[in-house]
Amino acid sequence: NFLSNLISGLSLGSIYALIALGYTMVYGIAKMLNFAHGDVIMVGAFTVIVAVNSMGLPAVLGILLSVLICVVMGVTIERIAYKPLRSSPPLSVLITAIGVSYFLQSLALLIFGSTQKSFPKVFNMAPVHLGELTIKGESIETLAVTTIIMIGLTMFIGKTKMGKAMRAVSEDRAAAELMGISVNRTITVTFAIGSALASVAGLFFGATYGFIGPYSGSMPGIKAFVAAVFGGIGSIPGAMIGGLVLGVIEILSRAYISSQLSDAIVFSVLIIVLLVKPTGLFGKVIQEKV
Repeated sequence: NFLSNLISGLSLGSIYALIALGYTMVYGIAKMLNFAHGDVIMVGAFTVIVAVNSMGLPAVLGILLSVLICVVMGVTIERIAYKPLRSSPPLSVLITAIGVSYFLQSLALLIFGSTQKSFPKVFNMAPVHLGELTIKGESIETLAVTTIIMIGLTMFIGKTKMGKAMRAVSEDRAAAELMGISVNRTITVTFAIGSALASVAGLFFGATYGFIGPYSGSMPGIKAFVAAVFGGIGSIPGAMIGGLVLGVIEILSRAYISSQLSDAIVFSVLIIVLLVKPTGLFGKVIQEKV
């Protein structure tokens, strides 16, 4: 039972990690907290539902369409809602992000209604049996995809020209612009990558739970933000580890303590970690010169 719960926790944590990677990419480079990120997950999942269930497209085409729509949506949100506020106080950006989140929820409510929609079966991997332990195919695929994405993002940030531009913009936006780096394009690419990750997270979330509603992205988005802060927001490995740890804590809390208190325990652990290490597990203290 413990191993089964542990694997379930790692599977759930992988979904949190995928969402947290989007959060940490946007914050680490653009220094913005995009609280509409969780609702992009919901949009991505609904796109797969419409493409496969209503339009009759193959699952692969539905997934690709979901990624494309989420990328376009992420770039559009950045251009319309966030770009005009780059020089504004962080509170203005935060309020705008909350407004965008409620707008997407209300739009989904108008289009799809308040009832949850059944998510199509997009994965066909059979469960793996290890003695008495049964591991779902979705759990294995989620863990594998999350690990591959984390490694790919780390290599992209560290090795590619665009990745180096992202690091430069993260360090000093004005200096990066003076060196010929297009700050606008770099931030746009960052939002596009973050939204693509949200689409993949929505895919696995829908495949794991089987149903998607207009508010399905809200709580996973908040918990993924907790995971990003837990691991050290701005750190890609930190987002991965934070998501996995958070998922394990949540599932073990449900199984051995109380299903009603599992969310409270998750947020309590975050508070304890921030009291001990305010920058998170992998965060760095940044000294500002005056």
